[in-house]
Amino acid sequence: MALPACQSAPTERPDTFVDLATVQSGPRVQADELDGALRQQPGNVALLTRRAALRLAAGQPSAALRDASAALALGSDDNGGLYFLQARALRMLGRLPEALAAARQAGENGFTGPELPLLVGETNLAARDYPAALDNLDRALRLDPDQSAALFYKGLAYAASADTAQALDYLRAALAREPRQPEMLHQLAALYNALRDPDQAATYAARGLRLDTASGALHYDYGRQLELHGRPDSAAWHYRRALALDTTQYRADYRLGLAAAKAARPAQAVPHLARALRRNPRLPQARALLAEALEAQNQLPAAYAQYRRLVLENPGNPRWTFKTWKVGSRARLLLPDSLRPAPLRYPGPPRPRPQAIAPLVPLGGLPRR
Repeated sequence: MALPACQSAPTERPDTFVDLATVQSGPRVQADELDGALRQQPGNVALLTRRAALRLAAGQPSAALRDASAALALGSDDNGGLYFLQARALRMLGRLPEALAAARQAGENGFTGPELPLLVGETNLAARDYPAALDNLDRALRLDPDQSAALFYKGLAYAASADTAQALDYLRAALAREPRQPEMLHQLAALYNALRDPDQAATYAARGLRLDTASGALHYDYGRQLELHGRPDSAAWHYRRALALDTTQYRADYRLGLAAAKAARPAQAVPHLARALRRNPRLPQARALLAEALEAQNQLPAAYAQYRRLVLENPGNPRWTFKTWKVGSRARLLLPDSLRPAPLRYPGPPRPRPQAIAPLVPLGGLPRR
């Protein structure tokens, strides 16, 4: 039957979708949910231990450390596990000696899992103690031969020790076990770029970017292999993209600064080289190019400061000594008379030390005629 003409159709309710950004879940929320229970039972070691683990998983190492320390102070049947939590939190905070001390306590209190030597090995790797790192990573692999993280860290330790062949072997072995790990692909691409093998680097960097398009490190790797292939404009696009995604990619600033200096564009070179040097003061040629670019821009006080650094880093170098005197003298003339210091004296090249004068013969010793 047809509805009467005057009857209105039922009002439809539009479909509504839940805003996923407002859905609360995950370890941070689970840790917050334990706050009420701990206010009622502040001495409950099990709840403190659980909240410490959740805080650690949520990326809150300071809060995790407080909970683990409080649980240890109350006494527990699992002191080894609590010391291990403490060591992980200290490692995340960058407190490496304390993390290693807590890891030793974990082992002495019965914690025996492969995670312990893995943590100790990675912490020693961060502390640049490569022999200790390799020893502990070997222990982790004896307990779990398929531990991809241990293989990966061994690859990094060998790369830092300049054993490239071993580094590639272990990094490839780690990737074979976890082929969708962008960090592993980045390290392989970076190592092949360092070996000036851009074809291999391109393979790993492209795979990594398919998995993580927002990785600044992988964009830098891909740009570097393009530069090695003689495609500087395409490389520059990836370097700029790397910096837009991750400002800590100082090597991208460095490469862009080198390219601008080579093309005689000092205004573009200065900001890139200055940022790169703030991250790594030892980049080859970076300070010299920055000083010359500042001088070309007539930023004489800033150029003078960089030339002085070059003299300190290269004592006795006549080029930087002369440049420091020349630019310093020009910068001095820019100051008003009341602030102008005394003229700089050019020391000139080092002079040879004069030979010692032979002692005079005493007058009493002269022969008589």
